[in-house]
Amino acid sequence: MMETESRSARYTRVETWPLREIVGALLEGQVSAAASALAIAPGVEHAVTQGVARLSKGGRLFYIGAGTSGRIAAQDGVELVPTYGWPRDRLVILLAGGAEAMLFSAEEAEDDAAAAEAEMQSHAPTVDDVVIGVAASGRTPYTCAAIECAKDAGALTIGIAGNRPSRLLDVVDCPLFADTGAEIVAGSTRMKAGTAQKAILNSLSTALMIRLGRVYEGQMTHMSITNAKLRERALLMIAELTYADGATCTAALRASGDYLPLAILLATGLDEGTAQERLDLACGDVGRAIKGAHDG
Repeated sequence: MMETESRSARYTRVETWPLREIVGALLEGQVSAAASALAIAPGVEHAVTQGVARLSKGGRLFYIGAGTSGRIAAQDGVELVPTYGWPRDRLVILLAGGAEAMLFSAEEAEDDAAAAEAEMQSHAPTVDDVVIGVAASGRTPYTCAAIECAKDAGALTIGIAGNRPSRLLDVVDCPLFADTGAEIVAGSTRMKAGTAQKAILNSLSTALMIRLGRVYEGQMTHMSITNAKLRERALLMIAELTYADGATCTAALRASGDYLPLAILLATGLDEGTAQERLDLACGDVGRAIKGAHDG
């Protein structure tokens, strides 16, 4: 039996426990899940190194999953667009059952390997793409079929699962095994397994964004400015990174058309043409562009 589906003798009568002990045990499980993610830091580091090499060449980032695992994966991918300005046309999310499965259960779709293969082929994966598959069981037909199709095309494949050996971890280039063990409520993998998946995905994608130059001095230099809170954050960021006064920061943001990387360069005193040229030369990396401005 898969470890993530097994029963733990410790929790056989958990429903009879005092409520405080139930809550304590559940939270303890979340902590242990995070620890299992930390234990595979070297594997995550390797996946990031391999992923940056592909994405630096213009590759796309794919997220594949079904059920809870798919929703967790999709959430991670969606948030890269507003947070790090990741281009929408370089993000592909394949969720068993389609977008509707984010809100409504479509458990039967996880067995549809043919649909997964067809969906992946429709995106024509290439050697520059990075494809992340997430499945607590490690054997979900939809996820495994999509991953295998991407690997056949030469894409870098990364798998996150809670069982080993498993089909998913056996086939991917970068296997990430989160050893969360049996759930407190047997088979409820939205708990420990899900927490470990989210921790790994958060760390993996954030490290990718950092290494791809979308963070400078600990700041989200490519975030989208879509509301008053984010505009205020952007102006503060420009001031902190360039030491410009408030009026200069506001003018720079306006002149950039709310494109934060350009606004930061403009606030250093560069004209728009030079600022954009330095950003282009630095592949959008604000830190490198600023250093280039200072060196120049």
